[in-house]
Amino acid sequence: MTNRSTDQHHKILGSAFSASSAAAGADLARERSSERGYTIVALLAFMTVLAIFAMAAAPRMQQQAMREREKEAIFRGEQIADAIREYYRYRGGQTGVVGDQALPSSMDQLLDGVPITGGAKNRMILRASAATDPLSEDGEWRFIAPRAESLVEFQQSVMVYAGNLLPMPRDQQMVQLQRLAAPQVIVMTNLGTTSNKSSGSHVGETTGGPFVGVASNNTSKSVLTYYGIESHDGWIFTPLFRN
Repeated sequence: MTNRSTDQHHKILGSAFSASSAAAGADLARERSSERGYTIVALLAFMTVLAIFAMAAAPRMQQQAMREREKEAIFRGEQIADAIREYYRYRGGQTGVVGDQALPSSMDQLLDGVPITGGAKNRMILRASAATDPLSEDGEWRFIAPRAESLVEFQQSVMVYAGNLLPMPRDQQMVQLQRLAAPQVIVMTNLGTTSNKSSGSHVGETTGGPFVGVASNNTSKSVLTYYGIESHDGWIFTPLFRN
């Protein structure tokens, strides 16, 4: 009797312990499931915040990237302007060619450089990287012919930017070229305005003749300004108005 009673007592205790363990396991499972739920919610909230910050920062990052491309375009364009000046100086001073014929008619002529007196090699006047426009899709610069309409518009913007004064080159050869290539000196009456629009149809420009400057084919509005101009294709890089 004693053993049977003891066995029954142990069975009752075992059943109670099993039930208690099962209940504890269920509680633990629910707790872990709840924790996983909170973790997922917190992760989703964190990702949402990151996405909001990324969306807010994207325009600024794009603007900064465009700013850097514009700085590089100005740097390369002014190198081309200097190369045109060096080429014109050589052609005018060494070969006696004058006028439009002393100007380059292709980018390759600038990349080839100019002969060194008494030397076997040419002197480099333009880096190869500068021959690529970082703002246009095809990387091709637009050639600005002497007396082109866009050159006159650029001259006008330069004069406004300089206080109604046309910057004059120090080199007499460049002064003569300025008179030849940009003869229209426009007197401005409103010094508070500059040309912020695209140079438009690019009338009088060239694809294979003598050129006195280059500009981008990109017609979008710029982040930076160049002589007060806020359109990429309105930026003309030429030695005509550089001291």
